[in-house]
Amino acid sequence: MKTRQLGAGGPPVSAIGLGCMSFGGIFGATNLDESLRCLDAAWDAGIDFLDTANIYGMGVSETVIGQWLASRKHAVHIATKASIVGGPNRRFDNSESHLRRELEGSLKRMGVDHVALFYIHRREQERPIEEVVQTLQLLIAEGKIGGYGLSEVSPGTLRRAHAVHPCMAVQSEYSLWTRQPELGMLQTCAELGTAFVPFSPLARGVLGREGVDPASFGPGDFRSGIPRFHDPDWTLNQSAISAFRAYAADRGTSAPGLAMAWILDKGPHLIPIPGTRTAEHLLDWAGASDLVLTDEDRREIGRIMPVGWAYGDRYGPDQATMVERYC
Repeated sequence: MKTRQLGAGGPPVSAIGLGCMSFGGIFGATNLDESLRCLDAAWDAGIDFLDTANIYGMGVSETVIGQWLASRKHAVHIATKASIVGGPNRRFDNSESHLRRELEGSLKRMGVDHVALFYIHRREQERPIEEVVQTLQLLIAEGKIGGYGLSEVSPGTLRRAHAVHPCMAVQSEYSLWTRQPELGMLQTCAELGTAFVPFSPLARGVLGREGVDPASFGPGDFRSGIPRFHDPDWTLNQSAISAFRAYAADRGTSAPGLAMAWILDKGPHLIPIPGTRTAEHLLDWAGASDLVLTDEDRREIGRIMPVGWAYGDRYGPDQATMVERYC
């Protein structure tokens, strides 16, 4: 596995990380043994960058990572997040008291005394981002976090935060069917020396090994609320998806491998974090950092899936309120 730097001054990490949200059961039932096998497969593939959050399974994902670390003793770079307060009146809390409390809980669940990266999971609009970064500076000075990150924010918010203290990473959805970061965020991160960490780089599983069937989504699968997974949008998206899979096969690789290689090709500051709960699916894309795209690949992928090709929004109305929109 090749490595990339986690922001200016950050540590070198595997060019591909592992998103651990699915360990918490958001995409379907999972179990500890399966999750531990997945983490073992990630380590064996050279992946040493793990991404989780306090709300993934309400602590389950972090607990799984903690049990894995306790028995394997591997040296990994962990990113976790806080600020989403769940419940019927979901809100965001970027206050110092909340962030400290949630970070301490995360460290305890994982059995560690610090993490490499701590994200503001969502920005609390009423609180100046400069105040939030001052809190994060204190956590850095105390040795509890190596650096801070922002999730689903605008380039303007990144610039304001970075002016107070350099931002290590920005995390947003980015894939062949979600391209908004190309409208300023990728460029701003490159300019400032901030890593850009794409989540859902395989399009919520659409570009995974078997793809997905919305009819099979179980209770609680949040993709059920995403317009792209409903007709007519879902059916309209199938032509490009099938063509991309065919091109990957003709090239002698897999759709997930080629989709990951496309993201890595977008710049050395991109560190995608595909998520899975099985070792088998992880192996479909773990070697993508060794796949080099040609100019012909770029042209053909651009023809099959040009910017804006996907039908339907990436979030439903309730989910869309959680992210900063720009452009």
